[in-house]
Amino acid sequence: MRERFIIHLNVADFAVAVERAVDCRLQKRPVVIAPEGAARATVYDMSEEAYQNGVCKGMALKRALRYCRDAVVLPPHPARYEQAMADFLKHALPYSPLVEVTDIQGHLFMDATGTGKLFGPPPDLAWRIRKNIRTHMGFDPIWSVAPNKLIAKVATRIVKPTGEYIVSSGEEAAFLNPLPLHLIPGIESEDVKRFFDFNLTHIDQAVSLSLEQLHVLFGKRSQNLHHAMRGIDSSPVLSAVQKKPIVNVDHMFGNDTNDTMNVNRALYGIVEKAGADLRQRGLAAGRVQLFLDYSDGKRIIRQARIHPASASDFRLFSVAKTVLKQAWTRRVRIRNLRLSCSRLTFPPPTQRTLFGEFETENRKKEPLVTVLDAIRNRFGHSAVRFAFTLS
Repeated sequence: MRERFIIHLNVADFAVAVERAVDCRLQKRPVVIAPEGAARATVYDMSEEAYQNGVCKGMALKRALRYCRDAVVLPPHPARYEQAMADFLKHALPYSPLVEVTDIQGHLFMDATGTGKLFGPPPDLAWRIRKNIRTHMGFDPIWSVAPNKLIAKVATRIVKPTGEYIVSSGEEAAFLNPLPLHLIPGIESEDVKRFFDFNLTHIDQAVSLSLEQLHVLFGKRSQNLHHAMRGIDSSPVLSAVQKKPIVNVDHMFGNDTNDTMNVNRALYGIVEKAGADLRQRGLAAGRVQLFLDYSDGKRIIRQARIHPASASDFRLFSVAKTVLKQAWTRRVRIRNLRLSCSRLTFPPPTQRTLFGEFETENRKKEPLVTVLDAIRNRFGHSAVRFAFTLS
């Protein structure tokens, strides 16, 4: 089997690194990023200096400031971080078609297998990319080279906040064995507690358990844990330039609100925009995700499947309302709504179902959506609006 070379690049405390690139006066100072003016604000990100004083992500801002009284508090700038992440990605793309951006900003994986003749050994390539990022962006990313994504991820964790690490093929067990269990991706906090009940705290202790013994403790997850503790990971590096199409629409409230009518009005507004975009592309959504950003910085994400896939405003809104009910469980005011339509496909052919009433209702509404699109395309979106969307 061909030896793989996976590079992991990680800009520690990414949001803070971006803010420091914007304002050099923040260098070496403890920085905490949290929403301004929110009664129950929580920490979005923090610098290494603040972390050393006990501050961690998700901590209440008031508590964080008790631990680190001299911290500089800044509001989060998500658009700024997304742009920085796009620029970060551009420095890796010229060297491999397989560059994967993770859900966590500041992290990316690159498959450098087979690139040696063009760009030299993978460690040299990782060093070159790091140098370019330092020169052009002012960041100092950690990097590692390993046979798979799991080992590469762990390697950057143990050298944080700055450093580099190389793990060669065949060295996975020797690398992992001395490490505490919590450093391994896939081993969650509840798993660590379960292991601790049996006085197991490190990989070299837990790896002695057989698959059958793990199954007694963890059931269906035993296979994943068995592989993770041995550094087994065959997952490919996914191409960042071949993302599946997604329609995202946001609504930022002028004033944070928990008024049901205002939120439903905003929800229908973004549903209309998403539906129009889908119909213009000739696609239908098979899944809806709703992101609720509260005024204290907490984000709740819920989703639901749409079957069959649809681009109808009425169908999308019906599903989105159900998802909103699942996500809106707090009394804190809402700052931002995001609707994400994914699993896009061509609209399914119209079929008769066993439920005549449901079918008749949808058949009545589909022509209405088509007529609304025609009027709005000619006279503008505001030419026809539903009464409940008017403030």
